[in-house]
Amino acid sequence: MNKNNFLKLLIGLALLAVVPNTLKAQSDDSILILDELLEKISTQNPALQASYSNWKASETRVSQEKALPDPVIGLGLMNLPLNSFSFDQEPMTGKQLSFMQPFPYPGKLQLKADIAKTETEISYNQYLELENQLIKKGKQTYYDLFYIDQAISTVLKNQELVKEFVNITETRYGVGRGLQQDVLRAQVELSKLIDRELKLLQNRESLQAIINALVNEPADKPLGKPIVSMSSDLSVQLDAMVQQADSTNPMLEAWKNAIERGEKQIDLAKKNRYPDFSFGIAYTQRDPLQNGMSGYDFVSAMVNVKVPLYRKQKQDQKVIQTQLGLTAVEQRYQNIENSIEQSIQQTITEIQKNQRLLDLYETGIIPQAEESLESSLIGYQNDKVSFLSLLDSELSLFNFQLDYYRFLADYHKATAELESLLGSDLQLLSNN
Repeated sequence: MNKNNFLKLLIGLALLAVVPNTLKAQSDDSILILDELLEKISTQNPALQASYSNWKASETRVSQEKALPDPVIGLGLMNLPLNSFSFDQEPMTGKQLSFMQPFPYPGKLQLKADIAKTETEISYNQYLELENQLIKKGKQTYYDLFYIDQAISTVLKNQELVKEFVNITETRYGVGRGLQQDVLRAQVELSKLIDRELKLLQNRESLQAIINALVNEPADKPLGKPIVSMSSDLSVQLDAMVQQADSTNPMLEAWKNAIERGEKQIDLAKKNRYPDFSFGIAYTQRDPLQNGMSGYDFVSAMVNVKVPLYRKQKQDQKVIQTQLGLTAVEQRYQNIENSIEQSIQQTITEIQKNQRLLDLYETGIIPQAEESLESSLIGYQNDKVSFLSLLDSELSLFNFQLDYYRFLADYHKATAELESLLGSDLQLLSNN
């Protein structure tokens, strides 16, 4: 076998066999920074901006609910005679201006304002939860893109290596030391790698479109390459995470606000069993009469009471309705809380599993696969190992490297899921 070909092959194996450093320096314009991406999602995502507008709009309801009902101003004609329609014929004829102001039963307006305030808090936490979910989606898509880029890089390196295999097998076949079957196998493997590269590039375009949609950019806008740090041990216990989620998860906070709103709605329903009032004043202007009698003006005052006459059929039933509604909200909150606790446990298990796999691949499987490939290469050089065995060793290392990057991406995706469940950064929780 040509020594130059084997030298090239050894160099290619050296480049392929080493577990790549994911923090490898790249040019600034080719790097997609995660924090910058997340900042764009928070400021440019249209759905999130719409949710923000809904929250700000809900804030205006507090003062609206707290204000008194609009007064009623009336203009009237009093005791106008039909035979003449004259204002100076009868002594009781006059033109009246009235003002009526409704007053709800004491405490109702404040309760309505408090309900509107809790609804504003619900809207705010819904906005935070949407941001939370979009951030999670952005992170997980970012890590998928990282895997695709690393897979493409690995495939390209293997293409170069298999091209050397093709050259070597052709050379050996040409001098009568190899088989045509080995040449065909090497060529087929090269074709498979090219096909895999094309599929990975298509996947990258799909992920690129997803990320660009999150930041409200054109779907085909080019993106740089993500960079991802290695995994780190997860030291925070389940109980601490569940407690953290109870205080920082936006969805749980929204349901707590809904429970608070339900309690105030019950208080309001109870107060609706008491009457509302309206106070009014009227001024009546009279003209001098035809008989020479002076027409004195009048001032009138009035009080109206809205009587809850059908209290048992209406107001009492409304109290029961709101009480049952609150019970349903409390049960939903408990169900969601249990679901989040379960999801936290499952996600922690997923993170720990990926940590163990990454350690296993870094310290055991990949180094062993490197040694196996080197041994197969030496054996093939000395005609002690078949080309098929050499190819199998190369494919095994190739697949192990892809698995490693998938586990690394899955580790970070599970971390993003856990941070979404907690509603806070996992690093901050670990520091506490």
